[in-house]
Amino acid sequence: MVPLVKTGSKKQRVEYLDQPLWINHHVSNEILKLLNNLINRPQKLRMQSILLIAESNMGKTSLISQFAKMHSDYMVDDEEQQISYAVKPVIIAESPASADEKGLYISILEQFWTAFRPTDTNAKLRHQVMHMMRECHVKMLILDELHNLLGTTPVKQRKMMNIIKSLSNELKIPIVGVGTHDAALVLTTDPQHASRFDTVVIPRWEMDKNFRGLLAAFEKRLPLKKPSHLHSKEKAPLLLAISGGNIGNLHRLLNECCIYAIDNDVEEITVDIINHFKWLKPTDGKRPRELIMQNA
Repeated sequence: MVPLVKTGSKKQRVEYLDQPLWINHHVSNEILKLLNNLINRPQKLRMQSILLIAESNMGKTSLISQFAKMHSDYMVDDEEQQISYAVKPVIIAESPASADEKGLYISILEQFWTAFRPTDTNAKLRHQVMHMMRECHVKMLILDELHNLLGTTPVKQRKMMNIIKSLSNELKIPIVGVGTHDAALVLTTDPQHASRFDTVVIPRWEMDKNFRGLLAAFEKRLPLKKPSHLHSKEKAPLLLAISGGNIGNLHRLLNECCIYAIDNDVEEITVDIINHFKWLKPTDGKRPRELIMQNA
């Protein structure tokens, strides 16, 4: 982790806010635990998979990236055969915007250290995908932006889901689909798909001890010289209201407030500063009817 910069120059501290930020919280911990259980299950023909959904800017991509870091690539030396080979336990590929079979194979192959020809037939690209996945001992395939599949007809959606199911069956690995709430509609094209994917929803934050704990965690990472007490009864409800309970919006709001506090030599986030940025528009997203990952 990048060291906290609380005593550096204004420029250094503002630049620090652009560093990647990962904050553990109760929901992310539960999902990471779920994914770890999934990747460690014994192989079988019908592997259970997961669809992870949330509105935009809720940290889905950060979460799966954190999981991939926990299962990072490594090299194995085979002394008997006097060779070394790479192991890639987790592959994260983006569902193609074109929502077609070739686009899916290309997206997966781009995650390997191998040459391929996009002009090859679907069959040849699929063969190369299967070979690389086996060669690198892949244990889980994560498909981000799964809602991209909705950009085509229901017939093609079923075809794409059947291709994904086939990859899971032949490789005996779980698939994790990641997307917005609309991604759940992909599962309605076939009851078999719905039975294979457990749906996990990341909810918006609510005013409770977990949200106050999240604010305290954010504050520890802010390069300000004075404490801001973001979890206080005056500031926490205000931050929740402006961010709409969206963690990405909250992060942006706190960064804007922090920059203002640094530039104006205030060195803490006050109620007045928070109100100064109440014009920040929350991400517009539908709240789920049923939440699997609860905030309670």
